[in-house]
Amino acid sequence: MSALDRLSLIQWLSPAFPTGGFAYSHGLEQAMAEGVRDADAVSDWVADVLRHGGGWLDAVLLALVLRGEDAEEIADLARALSGSAERLAETADQGRAFAATVSALSAATLPARPLPVAVGEAARRLTLPAEEVIAHYLHAFAANLISAATRFLPLGQAEAQAALSRLHPLIAALAAEAATAGRDRLESCCFGADLAAMRHETLEVRIFRT
Repeated sequence: MSALDRLSLIQWLSPAFPTGGFAYSHGLEQAMAEGVRDADAVSDWVADVLRHGGGWLDAVLLALVLRGEDAEEIADLARALSGSAERLAETADQGRAFAATVSALSAATLPARPLPVAVGEAARRLTLPAEEVIAHYLHAFAANLISAATRFLPLGQAEAQAALSRLHPLIAALAAEAATAGRDRLESCCFGADLAAMRHETLEVRIFRT
């Protein structure tokens, strides 16, 4: 069953899965408008978000749900930890779309919850280790941001893929760490990205919702 379960997870986290992830940049659009302009700068920005910001928070929230903690309680935590109105909309909207689509594909009915919680609820029934589920989630998180940069900047496809590839060791390390993390590890210290997300709310010309 693990091969079939892995294929299900890959499908859920694919850019083709209709969560609308392509419309969100997690504040990166604002950062690019203010000076993040090349592959190295984008890779560094995404790495900081993964290590210290929303990526890490999502990884721990996902791990808690995978370990069987109350999903509604973790969903409330996820909402409270969203640093801005756009961040809250980003996780809520994608989580709602994810839950609706997974429900349509299976006998189970998933309630609308923030994205990492919705993914955790769906992935509970998969015969996959938590570390692998979290690694796939973080890779999809990073890939979506790199894709946003490709559409905003003069950034070539090969450059973008190289930037994503450079993040693989960090993604693997964070997934291993988050898999055993408790609520006391729900921490964030990525103020530049958080402030960019807030400033994006008033960005006059934009191509992303966040």
